[in-house]
Amino acid sequence: MKALAWMSERKDGKVLCKACKQRCVLEEGEYGKCDVRVNEGGQLYLTVYGLVSAMHIDPVEKKPLYHFLLGTSTLSLGTVGCNFSCKFCQNWEISQYPKMHNYRVFGEEYKPEEIVAIAEKLKIPSISYTYNEPTIFFEFAYDTMKLAYEKGIKNIFVTSGYETDEVLETSVPFLSAMNIDLKSFSDQFYRDVCDARLKPVLKTIEKAYKMGIWIEITTLLIPGYNDSEEEIRETARFIKNLYPDIPWHISRFFPAYLMTHIPPTPIETLRRAHQIGKEEGLNYVYVGNYADPSLTSTYCPSCGYTVIERSGFLGEKVRVNLKDGACERCGFQIAGVF
Repeated sequence: MKALAWMSERKDGKVLCKACKQRCVLEEGEYGKCDVRVNEGGQLYLTVYGLVSAMHIDPVEKKPLYHFLLGTSTLSLGTVGCNFSCKFCQNWEISQYPKMHNYRVFGEEYKPEEIVAIAEKLKIPSISYTYNEPTIFFEFAYDTMKLAYEKGIKNIFVTSGYETDEVLETSVPFLSAMNIDLKSFSDQFYRDVCDARLKPVLKTIEKAYKMGIWIEITTLLIPGYNDSEEEIRETARFIKNLYPDIPWHISRFFPAYLMTHIPPTPIETLRRAHQIGKEEGLNYVYVGNYADPSLTSTYCPSCGYTVIERSGFLGEKVRVNLKDGACERCGFQIAGVF
């Protein structure tokens, strides 16, 4: 379903897309890097407006969000297309579909009102824009977020962190939480593996935090690419310097897409990264894609008590030992939206 993409402006007879930090300047008939935003007749159009390629009810911990609406479900949806070209993408069948099929798109048609009605009917407290990059279908996400907000339903972006300032500022107050991928602390990695840059992601993380959006950060550790101790420490220090209570999810890599030749992340690498995060002063560090309650549970930074017990592959089995968001044992306030 094609619709006018209003996150744009005309520039020298071309169209500047203002949705993501690729900031594509498009000539007539040209598509952006996302492959779903196109200049037609001097206007920018979104070819996936209302076209949902995937929709599921997930535990919010799958996003992953460990300090936001604990133990609840979230209505998750996405379209096709992406502004990144990550060689390890786990959802490449939808994220790279337009690129691989001459800009063709697919999806089941949904109006924003219909999506919000589903969440209302099933009493689901949040909607997650995920599976592919929500920034590229921002106009569709925005229309849905605004309606959800009016109904008291929270909105979540699971994102690579390439939102422009315009998108973030337009999203307030409708966007409640973000899980942002910090894929590496190397600009070379971003350029070679993702067709993007590091600095814009860091700027998005900083701005989203300062705007008061609840954020959690995920780093997928790929053997031989971004798993050196030095890089892991750099990532942890960046998060700590911004705010030590930002949860950091260190995720296990499994072979996918163009990286099927790379083995899964060794468990010892995950454990060491978890330890480094703690050494660098982060209060909440977790390991994902590996079922170990000791690495997915939350411990009180003050007294060490287990305030949130998590088990299951996604940490989706939750037992909460909090009272009004504080540690039952010592009363220390745990960061999050509970």
